[in-house]
Amino acid sequence: MNVPMLSGCRALLLGAALAASIPLLQGCFPIVAAGIGAGAVMIADRRTSGAYVDDESIELKAFNLMRQHFGALNHINITSYNRNVLLTGEVQNENVREQAQRLVSGIANVRAVINELTIGPASPMSARGNDTLITSNIKTRFLGNGKFAANHIKVVTEANAVFLLGLVTRAEGDEAAEIARTSKGVSKVIKVFEYISEGDARTLDGGNRDTSHTQPEVH
Repeated sequence: MNVPMLSGCRALLLGAALAASIPLLQGCFPIVAAGIGAGAVMIADRRTSGAYVDDESIELKAFNLMRQHFGALNHINITSYNRNVLLTGEVQNENVREQAQRLVSGIANVRAVINELTIGPASPMSARGNDTLITSNIKTRFLGNGKFAANHIKVVTEANAVFLLGLVTRAEGDEAAEIARTSKGVSKVIKVFEYISEGDARTLDGGNRDTSHTQPEVH
């Protein structure tokens, strides 16, 4: 994966001058075309464009590390949001759990690791399919809520437990948690939010995205 090239094209997509520049970029048109959707997502995201790209890179590197060091008996999911990494899934023993955290902590640009790995047999595909349905249902309910932007909150479901990540105000986080809690099939909700003030939220939504001062809280 050409992360530097992809990052550069995404940065171009965020500029207002892109429309005039597209004819000059025909040589890398497939990359530009593929990046249009991601560019639109980044514009609406509270993360910086650099954090957005770093999150994708961190997830890829972490996935490769887990695959290299641990076998199929360990089921490890990696979710990076604003350079904070959430580990979920099942591992064989405490040694694997701790080693997975150490490996991910060593990846460049990782700010923190939230280790929610449990010890036990890897979940069957049927259970993972059910988790996917729960996630989809919650995201759909977020869209119809109207009190916060659905794209500001990332939803991860593992064994019917729902993890919520994002840069949110306390009110937004509480509203999202209540929606998740009352969704079908959910056993519990764990908030892994980075809380910001109402003023910071307005600033971030306006395009000034400096989120380096925030820290995740797990509830």
